[in-house]
Amino acid sequence: MKAVALTQSLPVTDPGCFVDLDLPDPAPGARDIVVAVEAVSVNPVDCKVRMSKPKEGAPRVLGFDAAGVVHAVGSGVTLFKPGDRVFYAGDVGRQGSNARLHAVDERIVGHMPASLDFAAAAALPLTSITAWEALFDRLKVNAPPKAQPRKSLLIIGGAGGVGSIAIQLASKVAGLEVIATASRPQSADWCRALGAAAVVNHFGDIAAEVRALGRRHVDYVLLLNDADRHFPAAAQLLAPQGGICSIIRAGAPIDVTPLMGKSCSVSWEFMFTRPTHATADMIEQHYLLNEVARLIDQGVIRTTVNETVGPINAANLRAAHVKVEGGRSIGKVVLAGW
Repeated sequence: MKAVALTQSLPVTDPGCFVDLDLPDPAPGARDIVVAVEAVSVNPVDCKVRMSKPKEGAPRVLGFDAAGVVHAVGSGVTLFKPGDRVFYAGDVGRQGSNARLHAVDERIVGHMPASLDFAAAAALPLTSITAWEALFDRLKVNAPPKAQPRKSLLIIGGAGGVGSIAIQLASKVAGLEVIATASRPQSADWCRALGAAAVVNHFGDIAAEVRALGRRHVDYVLLLNDADRHFPAAAQLLAPQGGICSIIRAGAPIDVTPLMGKSCSVSWEFMFTRPTHATADMIEQHYLLNEVARLIDQGVIRTTVNETVGPINAANLRAAHVKVEGGRSIGKVVLAGW
């Protein structure tokens, strides 16, 4: 099969950081499906893993977002059959989806939204799982129709991949008032179009800008950008008994003691936890993705693809990594076709 791989860790400025290869077709395990991949998208985790590969060893195929068609199924598969259109993020501990055929555990795969093409669907899985788990599993946000006063959420880093879907889930599914951060007019407009009630600049004084909106506190904070820089403002703004969830690894220990007097919680979201540790509730990602597909098909939320750079090959994958690694992309960057 065709695949795009890395054979050593190289900076994205090096034209050889990815290579086009022919690799053996994958054989499915008992709970695996083999997917004929039609589209993929690039996430920051791809860039991080690219730079962490040992200098020598077998080729590593990255890719943690995909949409395609089920090609074959393992002996224990019950959720899918050949011909089903699917989308998923996969498992960071296995070979990724930048290959024509990809084996993935069925329990972390969803049925693709019927209303989307493969490129639009490939933009969704990793960010949807991350945002969903952060809001509903980590922060314990209640979605209507459960009776509750309307609560507020500050999303630090609103225009990126996770922020783009989190704004929609928070405002349109959970009924939260969303304040997002963005630094450019086009990214601020993007956040408002997705459902943010207000936008503040994360290069300014976030706490002061939020309070200028008439809010002393927010009930929840989703920290998607520079935890070292933004945690103090998040802690300052957080309401008593509120919660912060971060998807960003801090470079230095974070002082959480200011939250003690307010009985606030701090949690972390890593969407690969369930597949990496084969947790007992691993199948929740299957259900989650199916619900995202339903919300897409009903027009409640929309895909966050913002750019398609071309077919899946080494040159285009490198171009996508350049955009994502630059840290200023809006929404998701997708590759589609072979």
